[in-house]
Amino acid sequence: MAELTTAGAPEPRSQPLKAALWMTGAIASFTLMAVSGRAVQAELNTFELMFWRSLIGLVIVVAIVSASPRGLRQVATRVPGLHLARNLFHFAGQNLWFYGIMVIPMAQLVALEFTLPIWVVLLAPLLLGETLTRRKLMVALVGFVGVLLVAQPGVQPLHPGHLAGLLAAVGFALNIMLTKRIMRYDGVLCVLFWMTLSQAVFGLVLSLITGFTWPSVALMPWLLVVGLTGLSAHFALTSALGHAPASIVAPMEFARLPIIALVGFWLYAEALDPLVFIGAAVILSANSLNMGGGRKRG
Repeated sequence: MAELTTAGAPEPRSQPLKAALWMTGAIASFTLMAVSGRAVQAELNTFELMFWRSLIGLVIVVAIVSASPRGLRQVATRVPGLHLARNLFHFAGQNLWFYGIMVIPMAQLVALEFTLPIWVVLLAPLLLGETLTRRKLMVALVGFVGVLLVAQPGVQPLHPGHLAGLLAAVGFALNIMLTKRIMRYDGVLCVLFWMTLSQAVFGLVLSLITGFTWPSVALMPWLLVVGLTGLSAHFALTSALGHAPASIVAPMEFARLPIIALVGFWLYAEALDPLVFIGAAVILSANSLNMGGGRKRG
Protein backbone atom coordinates (compact mmCIF):
# COMPACT_ATOMS: atom_id res chain seq x y z
CA MET A 1 0.00 0.00 0.00
CA ALA A 2 2.99 2.28 0.46
CA GLU A 3 4.09 2.16 -3.19
CA LEU A 4 4.00 5.37 -5.21
CA THR A 5 1.06 5.53 -7.56
CA THR A 6 2.83 7.85 -9.98
CA ALA A 7 6.47 8.76 -10.43
CA GLY A 8 7.51 11.31 -7.84
CA ALA A 9 4.08 11.41 -6.17
CA PRO A 10 4.09 11.48 -2.37
CA GLU A 11 2.83 8.54 -0.36
CA PRO A 12 -0.73 8.92 0.97
CA ARG A 13 -0.75 10.28 4.51
CA SER A 14 -1.31 7.55 7.09
CA GLN A 15 -4.63 7.88 8.93
CA PRO A 16 -4.45 5.36 11.78
CA LEU A 17 -7.73 6.48 13.37
CA LYS A 18 -9.69 5.74 10.20
CA ALA A 19 -7.79 2.48 9.82
CA ALA A 20 -8.75 1.56 13.40
CA LEU A 21 -12.43 2.28 12.67
CA TRP A 22 -12.32 0.04 9.59
CA MET A 23 -10.54 -2.65 11.62
CA THR A 24 -13.35 -2.48 14.16
CA GLY A 25 -15.73 -3.37 11.34
CA ALA A 26 -13.44 -6.16 10.14
CA ILE A 27 -13.13 -7.68 13.61
CA ALA A 28 -16.90 -7.47 14.16
CA SER A 29 -17.47 -9.15 10.78
CA PHE A 30 -15.00 -11.98 11.43
CA THR A 31 -16.52 -12.57 14.88
CA LEU A 32 -20.09 -12.64 13.54
CA MET A 33 -18.97 -14.99 10.76
CA ALA A 34 -17.52 -17.41 13.32
CA VAL A 35 -20.66 -17.39 15.48
CA SER A 36 -23.02 -17.71 12.51
CA GLY A 37 -20.79 -20.40 10.98
CA ARG A 38 -21.19 -22.48 14.13
CA ALA A 39 -24.95 -21.97 14.12
CA VAL A 40 -25.26 -22.99 10.46
CA GLN A 41 -23.28 -26.19 10.99
CA ALA A 42 -25.94 -27.45 13.37
CA GLU A 43 -27.75 -28.47 10.15
CA LEU A 44 -25.35 -28.10 7.22
CA ASN A 45 -21.84 -29.35 6.49
CA THR A 46 -19.03 -27.00 5.45
CA PHE A 47 -19.61 -27.59 1.71
CA GLU A 48 -23.28 -26.59 2.02
CA LEU A 49 -22.29 -23.62 4.17
CA MET A 50 -19.79 -22.46 1.54
CA PHE A 51 -22.38 -22.88 -1.22
CA TRP A 52 -24.94 -20.62 0.46
CA ARG A 53 -22.27 -18.16 1.61
CA SER A 54 -20.89 -17.84 -1.92
CA LEU A 55 -24.34 -17.69 -3.53
CA ILE A 56 -25.39 -14.79 -1.30
CA GLY A 57 -22.10 -13.04 -2.05
CA LEU A 58 -22.55 -13.65 -5.79
CA VAL A 59 -25.98 -12.02 -5.79
CA ILE A 60 -24.56 -8.95 -4.02
CA VAL A 61 -21.52 -8.70 -6.32
CA VAL A 62 -23.63 -9.10 -9.50
CA ALA A 63 -25.99 -6.36 -8.27
CA ILE A 64 -23.05 -4.00 -7.67
CA VAL A 65 -21.40 -4.84 -11.00
CA SER A 66 -24.67 -4.42 -12.93
CA ALA A 67 -25.27 -1.01 -11.35
CA SER A 68 -21.77 0.27 -12.15
CA PRO A 69 -21.08 2.19 -15.39
CA ARG A 70 -19.00 -0.57 -17.03
CA GLY A 71 -21.47 -3.30 -16.14
CA LEU A 72 -20.62 -6.94 -16.66
CA ARG A 73 -17.71 -6.07 -18.98
CA GLN A 74 -15.49 -5.58 -15.94
CA VAL A 75 -15.73 -9.24 -14.89
CA ALA A 76 -13.99 -10.45 -18.06
CA THR A 77 -10.59 -11.87 -17.13
CA ARG A 78 -7.36 -12.57 -19.02
CA VAL A 79 -6.12 -15.03 -16.37
CA PRO A 80 -8.87 -17.62 -15.77
CA GLY A 81 -6.31 -20.23 -14.68
CA LEU A 82 -5.04 -17.99 -11.88
CA HIS A 83 -8.60 -17.37 -10.71
CA LEU A 84 -9.28 -21.10 -10.64
CA ALA A 85 -6.13 -21.86 -8.62
CA ARG A 86 -6.77 -18.96 -6.23
CA ASN A 87 -10.33 -20.01 -5.53
CA LEU A 88 -9.44 -23.67 -5.04
CA PHE A 89 -6.97 -22.71 -2.31
CA HIS A 90 -9.33 -20.15 -0.75
CA PHE A 91 -12.25 -22.60 -0.84
CA ALA A 92 -10.14 -25.28 0.85
CA GLY A 93 -8.85 -22.84 3.47
CA GLN A 94 -12.31 -21.48 4.25
CA ASN A 95 -13.79 -25.00 4.59
CA LEU A 96 -11.00 -25.95 6.99
CA TRP A 97 -11.59 -22.73 8.95
CA PHE A 98 -15.31 -23.43 9.32
CA TYR A 99 -14.48 -27.00 10.37
CA GLY A 100 -11.99 -25.66 12.93
CA ILE A 101 -14.50 -23.39 14.67
CA MET A 102 -16.63 -26.45 15.44
CA VAL A 103 -13.94 -28.67 16.98
CA ILE A 104 -11.39 -26.46 18.77
CA PRO A 105 -11.79 -23.27 20.84
CA MET A 106 -12.28 -20.17 18.70
CA ALA A 107 -9.27 -18.45 20.30
CA GLN A 108 -6.97 -21.31 19.30
CA LEU A 109 -8.23 -21.21 15.72
CA VAL A 110 -7.70 -17.45 15.42
CA ALA A 111 -4.21 -17.73 16.95
CA LEU A 112 -3.27 -20.42 14.42
CA GLU A 113 -4.75 -18.26 11.64
CA PHE A 114 -2.23 -15.55 12.61
CA THR A 115 0.50 -17.77 11.08
CA LEU A 116 -0.69 -16.72 7.60
CA PRO A 117 2.14 -14.18 6.99
CA ILE A 118 4.70 -16.78 8.10
CA TRP A 119 3.42 -19.23 5.46
CA VAL A 120 3.72 -16.43 2.90
CA VAL A 121 7.39 -16.06 3.90
CA LEU A 122 8.01 -19.79 3.44
CA LEU A 123 6.01 -20.23 0.22
CA ALA A 124 7.01 -17.02 -1.60
CA PRO A 125 10.39 -18.45 -2.73
CA LEU A 126 8.55 -21.34 -4.42
CA LEU A 127 5.72 -19.35 -6.01
CA LEU A 128 7.08 -15.82 -6.42
CA GLY A 129 10.81 -16.48 -6.78
CA GLU A 130 11.71 -14.49 -3.65
CA THR A 131 14.89 -15.26 -1.70
CA LEU A 132 14.55 -17.22 1.55
CA THR A 133 16.96 -15.27 3.79
CA ARG A 134 18.23 -16.15 7.25
CA ARG A 135 15.97 -13.46 8.68
CA LYS A 136 12.92 -15.08 7.07
CA LEU A 137 13.95 -18.48 8.42
CA MET A 138 14.20 -16.91 11.89
CA VAL A 139 10.71 -15.46 11.43
CA ALA A 140 9.39 -18.94 10.59
CA LEU A 141 11.17 -20.48 13.60
CA VAL A 142 9.78 -17.91 16.03
CA GLY A 143 6.32 -18.39 14.54
CA PHE A 144 6.62 -22.16 15.00
CA VAL A 145 7.40 -21.63 18.69
CA GLY A 146 4.19 -19.62 18.92
CA VAL A 147 2.25 -22.46 17.29
CA LEU A 148 3.61 -24.90 19.89
CA LEU A 149 2.45 -22.59 22.68
CA VAL A 150 -1.03 -22.40 21.16
CA ALA A 151 -1.48 -26.11 20.42
CA GLN A 152 0.50 -27.30 23.50
CA PRO A 153 1.40 -30.80 22.21
CA GLY A 154 2.15 -33.18 25.06
CA VAL A 155 0.20 -30.98 27.49
CA GLN A 156 -3.16 -31.12 25.74
CA PRO A 157 -4.25 -33.75 23.19
CA LEU A 158 -3.72 -32.61 19.61
CA HIS A 159 -6.92 -32.47 17.60
CA PRO A 160 -7.48 -32.52 13.83
CA GLY A 161 -8.84 -29.01 14.34
CA HIS A 162 -5.32 -27.75 15.10
CA LEU A 163 -4.10 -29.13 11.77
CA ALA A 164 -7.18 -27.66 10.09
CA GLY A 165 -6.32 -24.22 11.50
CA LEU A 166 -2.75 -24.39 10.21
CA LEU A 167 -3.80 -25.71 6.79
CA ALA A 168 -6.47 -23.00 6.59
CA ALA A 169 -3.71 -20.42 7.11
CA VAL A 170 -1.69 -22.08 4.33
CA GLY A 171 -4.71 -21.90 2.01
CA PHE A 172 -5.24 -18.23 2.84
CA ALA A 173 -1.52 -17.52 2.28
CA LEU A 174 -1.63 -19.12 -1.19
CA ASN A 175 -4.80 -17.17 -1.87
CA ILE A 176 -3.07 -13.89 -1.01
CA MET A 177 -0.05 -14.60 -3.22
CA LEU A 178 -2.22 -15.57 -6.19
CA THR A 179 -4.47 -12.54 -5.62
CA LYS A 180 -1.41 -10.28 -5.85
CA ARG A 181 -0.65 -11.78 -9.27
CA ILE A 182 -4.29 -11.53 -10.44
CA MET A 183 -4.53 -7.86 -9.44
CA ARG A 184 -1.92 -7.05 -12.09
CA TYR A 185 -4.60 -7.85 -14.68
CA ASP A 186 -8.06 -7.64 -13.04
CA GLY A 187 -9.91 -5.30 -10.69
CA VAL A 188 -11.45 -5.99 -7.28
CA LEU A 189 -14.99 -6.58 -8.59
CA CYS A 190 -13.67 -9.06 -11.14
CA VAL A 191 -11.85 -10.95 -8.38
CA LEU A 192 -14.95 -10.98 -6.17
CA PHE A 193 -17.21 -12.10 -9.03
CA TRP A 194 -15.08 -15.12 -9.93
CA MET A 195 -14.51 -15.93 -6.26
CA THR A 196 -18.20 -16.08 -5.38
CA LEU A 197 -19.20 -17.78 -8.64
CA SER A 198 -16.54 -20.50 -8.60
CA GLN A 199 -16.87 -21.21 -4.89
CA ALA A 200 -20.65 -21.46 -5.18
CA VAL A 201 -20.11 -24.09 -7.90
CA PHE A 202 -17.48 -25.94 -5.81
CA GLY A 203 -19.77 -25.93 -2.79
CA LEU A 204 -22.82 -27.10 -4.77
CA VAL A 205 -20.99 -29.97 -6.47
CA LEU A 206 -19.45 -31.25 -3.23
CA SER A 207 -22.77 -30.79 -1.40
CA LEU A 208 -24.57 -32.91 -4.00
CA ILE A 209 -21.88 -35.60 -3.73
CA THR A 210 -22.06 -35.74 0.07
CA GLY A 211 -25.87 -35.40 0.23
CA PHE A 212 -27.44 -31.95 -0.17
CA THR A 213 -29.61 -30.72 2.72
CA TRP A 214 -31.99 -27.79 2.44
CA PRO A 215 -31.62 -25.38 5.38
CA SER A 216 -34.59 -24.79 7.65
CA VAL A 217 -36.35 -21.43 7.74
CA ALA A 218 -34.87 -20.77 11.19
CA LEU A 219 -31.38 -21.10 9.70
CA MET A 220 -31.89 -18.51 6.94
CA PRO A 221 -30.91 -15.45 9.06
CA TRP A 222 -27.64 -17.15 10.05
CA LEU A 223 -26.87 -17.96 6.42
CA LEU A 224 -27.52 -14.33 5.48
CA VAL A 225 -25.10 -13.18 8.20
CA VAL A 226 -22.43 -15.59 6.92
CA GLY A 227 -22.87 -14.31 3.36
CA LEU A 228 -22.79 -10.62 4.31
CA THR A 229 -19.88 -10.85 6.75
CA GLY A 230 -17.85 -12.86 4.24
CA LEU A 231 -17.79 -9.76 2.03
CA SER A 232 -17.82 -7.04 4.71
CA ALA A 233 -14.86 -8.49 6.62
CA HIS A 234 -12.53 -8.38 3.63
CA PHE A 235 -13.88 -5.02 2.42
CA ALA A 236 -13.24 -3.47 5.85
CA LEU A 237 -9.77 -5.02 6.11
CA THR A 238 -8.82 -3.77 2.63
CA SER A 239 -10.16 -0.30 3.49
CA ALA A 240 -8.08 -0.24 6.69
CA LEU A 241 -4.96 -1.02 4.64
CA GLY A 242 -5.91 1.87 2.38
CA HIS A 243 -5.67 4.30 5.32
CA ALA A 244 -2.52 2.96 7.00
CA PRO A 245 0.39 0.64 6.16
CA ALA A 246 0.32 -3.02 7.11
CA SER A 247 2.82 -2.38 9.92
CA ILE A 248 0.12 -0.31 11.68
CA VAL A 249 -2.93 -2.36 10.70
CA ALA A 250 -1.51 -5.81 11.56
CA PRO A 251 -1.14 -5.18 15.32
CA MET A 252 -4.75 -3.93 15.39
CA GLU A 253 -5.89 -7.37 14.25
CA PHE A 254 -4.54 -8.82 17.51
CA ALA A 255 -7.67 -7.35 19.14
CA ARG A 256 -9.61 -10.09 17.32
CA LEU A 257 -8.11 -12.72 19.64
CA PRO A 258 -9.35 -11.45 23.04
CA ILE A 259 -12.72 -10.57 21.50
CA ILE A 260 -13.23 -14.01 19.94
CA ALA A 261 -11.94 -15.62 23.17
CA LEU A 262 -14.54 -13.74 25.23
CA VAL A 263 -17.26 -14.66 22.75
CA GLY A 264 -16.23 -18.31 23.00
CA PHE A 265 -16.24 -18.05 26.80
CA TRP A 266 -19.69 -16.38 26.98
CA LEU A 267 -21.49 -18.40 24.33
CA TYR A 268 -19.76 -21.78 24.42
CA ALA A 269 -18.05 -21.95 27.84
CA GLU A 270 -14.60 -22.21 26.21
CA ALA A 271 -11.68 -21.82 28.62
CA LEU A 272 -9.57 -18.65 28.54
CA ASP A 273 -6.09 -20.19 28.22
CA PRO A 274 -3.22 -17.71 28.87
CA LEU A 275 -0.81 -19.81 26.76
CA VAL A 276 -3.00 -19.24 23.70
CA PHE A 277 -2.58 -15.48 24.13
CA ILE A 278 1.16 -15.82 24.74
CA GLY A 279 1.54 -18.04 21.66
CA ALA A 280 -0.44 -15.58 19.54
CA ALA A 281 1.78 -12.74 20.77
CA VAL A 282 4.88 -14.74 19.75
CA ILE A 283 3.38 -15.39 16.30
CA LEU A 284 2.54 -11.70 15.86
CA SER A 285 6.07 -10.79 17.00
CA ALA A 286 7.42 -12.98 14.22
CA ASN A 287 5.13 -11.20 11.76
CA SER A 288 6.33 -7.81 13.04
CA LEU A 289 9.97 -8.95 12.67
CA ASN A 290 9.25 -9.83 9.05
CA MET A 291 7.58 -6.47 8.32
CA GLY A 292 10.45 -4.64 9.99
CA GLY A 293 12.91 -6.44 7.74
CA GLY A 294 10.87 -5.44 4.69
CA ARG A 295 10.95 -1.76 5.67
CA LYS A 296 14.74 -1.80 6.14
CA ARG A 297 15.28 -3.38 2.73
CA GLY A 298 12.99 -0.81 1.14
